[in-house]
Amino acid sequence: MKKVFSVIKFILLAAILAGCSSTQTLHINNHIYNTHLSTDTIHAGKFDTGKMWTFEYPPLDHFKAEYDFLPDEEWFDKVCLAALRFSTYCSASFVSEDGLIMTNNHCARESAVEVSREGEDLQQTGFYAETPEDERQVPGLFVDQLVFIKDVTDEVYNAIESAETVHEKLHIEEKIISEIEKRVSDSTGLSVSITPLYNGGRYSLYGYKRYNDVRLVFTPEHLLGHFGGEYDNFTYPRYNLDFAFFRVYEDGKPLKTENYFKWNPEGAKAGEAVFVIGNPGSTNRLLTAAQLEYLRDVLYPKNLQLYSSLVELYRMITNQSDSTNNEAYVQYLKYLNAEKVYKGMLEGLNNPVLMQRKRDFERQFKSKVQADKNLNEKYGNIWDKIEQIQREMRLLDEKIDALTVDPDSSAIYFFVAQDLVDLADELKLPEDQRVEYYKDVELDTLINTIIPEDYEHELNKKLLVLQLQKLIDKLGYDNQVVKKITAGKNAEDTAEFMLANSVIDEPQKLREIIKKGPDEILNMDDPFIYFVINSTEQMNQLELQSIKISDDEEVYTQMLGKALFEVYGTSIPPDATFTLRISDGVVKGYPYNGTIAPPFTTYYGMYERYYAFDHEYPWDLPEKWINPPAEFDLSTPLNFVSTNDITGGSSGSAVVNKNGELVGIAFDGNIQSLAGNFIYTEEENRMVSVHSAGIIEALVDIYKSKRLAYELLSGKLAEEIKN
Repeated sequence: MKKVFSVIKFILLAAILAGCSSTQTLHINNHIYNTHLSTDTIHAGKFDTGKMWTFEYPPLDHFKAEYDFLPDEEWFDKVCLAALRFSTYCSASFVSEDGLIMTNNHCARESAVEVSREGEDLQQTGFYAETPEDERQVPGLFVDQLVFIKDVTDEVYNAIESAETVHEKLHIEEKIISEIEKRVSDSTGLSVSITPLYNGGRYSLYGYKRYNDVRLVFTPEHLLGHFGGEYDNFTYPRYNLDFAFFRVYEDGKPLKTENYFKWNPEGAKAGEAVFVIGNPGSTNRLLTAAQLEYLRDVLYPKNLQLYSSLVELYRMITNQSDSTNNEAYVQYLKYLNAEKVYKGMLEGLNNPVLMQRKRDFERQFKSKVQADKNLNEKYGNIWDKIEQIQREMRLLDEKIDALTVDPDSSAIYFFVAQDLVDLADELKLPEDQRVEYYKDVELDTLINTIIPEDYEHELNKKLLVLQLQKLIDKLGYDNQVVKKITAGKNAEDTAEFMLANSVIDEPQKLREIIKKGPDEILNMDDPFIYFVINSTEQMNQLELQSIKISDDEEVYTQMLGKALFEVYGTSIPPDATFTLRISDGVVKGYPYNGTIAPPFTTYYGMYERYYAFDHEYPWDLPEKWINPPAEFDLSTPLNFVSTNDITGGSSGSAVVNKNGELVGIAFDGNIQSLAGNFIYTEEENRMVSVHSAGIIEALVDIYKSKRLAYELLSGKLAEEIKN
């Protein structure tokens, strides 16, 4: 993948991390690090590369030694088939024989918005289907069940052996993977994908049964699912009802399945071994030190800057509305979450102790390779090559990032301008030479696809200012494109000028110009058209250089993955790849803020925060929660922490005990877990989950959803019970 990011250098920190002989104190994000470090006393930990074990290579010896637990094949099959991928961004699991599935409330936000009817705000009120007939189908939502795993490493390697160049190698790899996926998909009818593990050290083929009829059953109010809002996000103690229930249907009826997690009403216990079954998104724990420094100095600062800008933008927009039942609010929460993630990951990368542990692992790994003649011949110089690539990429990043038009952060006017230029270029060609999209199509039809129904002027003007500020900051006023567009003005004034001198956002004038022909489009004096035309050639040249460098890096990283597997085998897990993993841990508190975080929180704590913050958002409660009924037990465990290893994509994962019973649902990590993108530590890194007992207590006594509680506890759909 191309790296199109800005350069923000931490020169002082880089010097310190390279090794300092004198004692210095460095302040980073309000943390103080003593940088007088002896590299001889800082070593890689046993599980620095994590505990996200694959089902292909389960760590049976580790489970036996650590927990006196040796699950058999039946246990693994059962928990594997009960687990699900929830669309393309979360995990889920079957929790009854009638297709009931559980995931997080924050994974259900978009679904709640989509199935809201006129006059409803399901984000605010929550939703409960009192009967199966009331369950609402979510358009486009699907879940995937992993039913087939096959190692195809040898077939992929045999195909790419004949490649003589980097480009040829990647082309053959892509081709053989597509061929295998199609062959297996055609023969099985499954949704199939091949995933590189160990950065290409191994290749696993996964076959999924996809269910496309998924209906919303229950989701609590957003106030409960996201209690504490942005302040409590990635913190602990927590008090969140971050769960939701859907149901899978097949042929119009609830799916019947033998594989589901039986509900344990007592839930997790302190000190108990628990296992997370889910689909963690991605980590970078197997990257080299040079690659991590690139993330620290270039990629993550750039992303943090972007998301911080988007957070402020969408904060302003959402503050103008009382409703949370809209796309702007969903986007705001998404970017807010991303901002906090990047802050945490950067803090970890800026921690010299953690980085030294990574360097020590690399030193040990490199020593093992170089000590073996055959391995050294194949892989001994890979680290130097990867380091050189990082230096080359830094030289390209500033210009590429400045000229990139991104769907998340660029104004719609740039995309309309690009569509206009593309249309003009195609109209200049004879029809039989045009790309398929532009053949045998009425001009009015093409025009309608180019001109948006709603320009969302306020939002896109703000996005335009952000884009212009980036151009000015990274290219400077002397750059030809910047000079022409801005004429020396600041970003705000330039945005006003561009919109005042453009017809991009005037549909009727735009239609008239388009109908005059391609030359009229290309020659009109429009600042957005100018930007597209004059930035394209420069961008193409930069991207070609970036692609070549990135291709080289991909091949070298893959070779390093092969070396890693040859040296360590399956004793360490591969990086997360949004494929099914099992992570082991123990329910356990941790030291924080000079005291100790307890392993559990209760509903007492939730009400304490409600009253301590004077009922103010985001610690306010819906009316039904303010005066709970007498039978509601406030001492019931609500959230808990454990040492399990998770990351983005794990949201909604089932937390199970040795019996494979569900004792909780993962929904977050603490602040200390964010460095887990590149290193896993057990001292303070914690997964945060909703307790199974807390869920039942809320369903029965607050929501009066006895039918749903009955199904969870019995494992089957209730037919007679009334709420």
